[in-house]
Amino acid sequence: MPKDLLDLDATPERLRALTDARVIPPSNLERALYLSTASPPAEAWRRFVSSTLLGLGALLVLSGVIYFFAYNWAALHRFGKLGLIAAAIAGTALGARKLGDRLAGQLCLLASSVLVGALLAVYGQAYQTGADPYELFIGWAVLILPWVAMSRFPPLWMLLVILANTGLVLFQQQVLGDTDRLITWLAVALGLLNGFAWATYEHFANLRVPWLADRWMPRVLAAMTTAPLLAAGEAFIVIPSEVGSGAVVALALLVATFAAEYALHRHLRGELFLLTIGVLSLITLITTVAGRILIVDMDADELTLFILPFVLIGQVALAVSWLRAEARATGATEES
Repeated sequence: MPKDLLDLDATPERLRALTDARVIPPSNLERALYLSTASPPAEAWRRFVSSTLLGLGALLVLSGVIYFFAYNWAALHRFGKLGLIAAAIAGTALGARKLGDRLAGQLCLLASSVLVGALLAVYGQAYQTGADPYELFIGWAVLILPWVAMSRFPPLWMLLVILANTGLVLFQQQVLGDTDRLITWLAVALGLLNGFAWATYEHFANLRVPWLADRWMPRVLAAMTTAPLLAAGEAFIVIPSEVGSGAVVALALLVATFAAEYALHRHLRGELFLLTIGVLSLITLITTVAGRILIVDMDADELTLFILPFVLIGQVALAVSWLRAEARATGATEES
């Protein structure tokens, strides 16, 4: 559905247009312009600084825990290592239980989830289990899944997605092999995994689930969906005989991703970020095709350095013009 007029940002240009249309009384224009450009109040700045410092502090503490064990590895007994991490997990889990849905409680749960990975790594090193690294990441993701499911905290869900991606990549490298054909199918698998996570987020965000209101996570998921598919598409253009049918599937999925990005921009959110990802991917593919034609098919190495910049400049100019037209049509802003 198109973006509601009340959801559009109150920019000075829109306010003046509304005044010209007699929607806003001229006597109220000055006040409206002041409110649209006013700086956030002191309380908003205090909440922002407090949340930022709290998150940064949690990350630094977690980094300190990891480096503590790395530095004192030889001096600590295995029971000491496992006991300290287990105590830290219990402490942060209890903190999350006590603090609840507040940011401090959610960060405690995130810390517990990260420390589970540290516990698995220390256990594997202390007892030499012989487990492959991909098993560590997959096991880590499975163990924290209950916490993630009840957390209602997007960064913790992002951690789960990253662990799943890492486990899948390591599984392909350590079990299946590193051939070009298998790598393209890995790109397809990553695209499907991240695309499923992205579509799921967008579905529930469209249902107005409160804790899914922020847009940073679907944007990251959209980039994580597009990147491996684009890499496989590039490989199909450059070395089509070596990548196999997986690259063709990746290109088809990439086209579907373009359609999803445009639909979300046009009918759901009216934001330019997703549309820009698709445009940049299309520019990359077209530029690579042009380069292959010039270098491989026409054997015009010297002309390539002269022609390709003009091809790129022309694409960028067309993309900017189209994005501006889409912004005007949907009411999107540069921050969208």
